[in-house]
Amino acid sequence: MKRSTIFAISLIIGISFFGLLLLQGRIIGSMVKIRKEQFDETVLRALDRTSRDLERNETFRYLETVAQKMNYDASNLPEEVSRETIEETLQLGDTSLLQTPFRVDAQRRQPSKAPKALTLSPSSSLDEANLRFQEFVRNAYLYQKGVLNEVIYTILYNASEMDFRERIDFRLLDTNLRSELEAAGITLNYHFTVLDADGQEVYRCADYSDEGSDYTYTQTLFRNDPSQKMGLLRVHFPEMNSYVLGVANKMIPVLVFTIVLFITFCFTVWLIVRQKRDTEMKNDFINNMTHEFKTPISSISLAAQMLGDKTITKSESMIDNLSGVIVNETKRLRYQVEKVLQMSLYEKGNIRFNEREIDANVVIDDVVNTFQLKVRQNGGTLTAQLDAEDAAIYVDEMHFTNVIFNLMDNAVKYRRDDEPLQLSITTRTQGTNLIITISDNGIGIRHEDLRHIFDRFYRVHTGNQHDVKGFGLGLAYVKGMVDLMHGSIKAESEFGKGTKFIITLPLID
Repeated sequence: MKRSTIFAISLIIGISFFGLLLLQGRIIGSMVKIRKEQFDETVLRALDRTSRDLERNETFRYLETVAQKMNYDASNLPEEVSRETIEETLQLGDTSLLQTPFRVDAQRRQPSKAPKALTLSPSSSLDEANLRFQEFVRNAYLYQKGVLNEVIYTILYNASEMDFRERIDFRLLDTNLRSELEAAGITLNYHFTVLDADGQEVYRCADYSDEGSDYTYTQTLFRNDPSQKMGLLRVHFPEMNSYVLGVANKMIPVLVFTIVLFITFCFTVWLIVRQKRDTEMKNDFINNMTHEFKTPISSISLAAQMLGDKTITKSESMIDNLSGVIVNETKRLRYQVEKVLQMSLYEKGNIRFNEREIDANVVIDDVVNTFQLKVRQNGGTLTAQLDAEDAAIYVDEMHFTNVIFNLMDNAVKYRRDDEPLQLSITTRTQGTNLIITISDNGIGIRHEDLRHIFDRFYRVHTGNQHDVKGFGLGLAYVKGMVDLMHGSIKAESEFGKGTKFIITLPLID
């Protein structure tokens, strides 16, 4: 599958997942908003009914007070008026001692004892009697309405003249408020405070808090009174946020599963891309291995043919030369095969690692002396500055030698054509560690390739050119061996200016 196809499919599925997550988020937001609006409307209705109950309770209390005042007690009458006097007066029909403002007003108007509509003269017609009766009913209605309005006005006027604190039974207010909220299906804890018309608190719950304006609701008390006699009820719901967001709990599992699927999809795409990259690198490895093996095999085959060709006169020097070619190319072939086998053993964890104490300066000096000829043949110089006073390390000598050899061999492979190679190796101690630095002035490594150079089969892309041979296993082998030595390695490079490898290994205590 092509990279463009993988990218297109991944993009389509990714956009679909993103759209699904966005849609679910909007649905959750809408559900929370609707739940908040429903909660607001329910609470405001409950507060309105509570306010009406408060006014109704006040009216009932006033009427009870008036009724108690109308029930005269003998102890409240003048001394000259006894209970017997009151009873005799009531038996005679004299109610002057029990007059109320409404009764005095009614007596002042002296309504007729018999409806005038029922008092008909012989000459009166039935229609006239009907009209008079309707007029009587209308007058009676207006009279009763006026009396009722006067009663209501008197109640409100007398009640509003009372102190604001005395007009409210706060315990009864709390009971009514809780009943109204529970009747509306709201069982959340709440706290409330009551303020008068001047904004002064007349009552406050111990746990009342003004934190969060969205959690507080207000209701006007005694709305039928003058504005200077009104009050204000504030109710705070500290758990309202969790109550409103609770509606989203049913959608959270769906959202979580969608996110898990999205993460799984991203991981799958990453695995596919990585697998494709590994496949490409393995194909490149096979191609490079073919080139690497083809050259020594061809040289060995040609040399063997020349030795076996009886038509060619062979001198002793020619035989020595052909024998040397066969030996050298066989070593080269064996070295390449050994590199692949060693990497394979490392991957399986079966690599043999014989650690012993060595002097790193001595081993590096031997590698430098051996590698000096190859550097000179390529027109370069190799310098060594082994300044580490203590270079005793506990490693496998063969693999340590291969690590140094591989790094210097890479410097020769990736040298610049326009400038002679300058390769240097230094050692120094830093605390309890040995620092080995191998630097060159070669072609360098791009920043995007630098983080992949220790990956298996990875080689810096050079287009279709194969002027630099290799399997892409050298640096992976170096990294694996340094890790087994309990050390670390890092690369610093600037494209076009050179590369520096820094190895850190622990010293023997």
